[in-house]
Amino acid sequence: MTGLIAWLVLGAIAGAIANALYRGRRVSGILPTIGLGIVGAFLGGSLNQLLTYGNFMLVGTSLSVPGIFLAVLGAILALWIRDRWF
Repeated sequence: MTGLIAWLVLGAIAGAIANALYRGRRVSGILPTIGLGIVGAFLGGSLNQLLTYGNFMLVGTSLSVPGIFLAVLGAILALWIRDRWF
């Protein structure tokens, strides 16, 4: 139960920061913002795994300062991909 709450908090924080920093179309509402942050956490964690260890695995980040930073970068990447191709 604590892990679920941590993911929701991480998603809300990362999604809100990414929405504030990104200049394109933004998501609106609390649930899409949390979803964006969670997607960003998986994108950021997976890219960190790829760049650090050289293998691509679907890995999430944790609720920590580096984890939030990676989740925000992943959320901005997700917003950019959505604006570019969808």
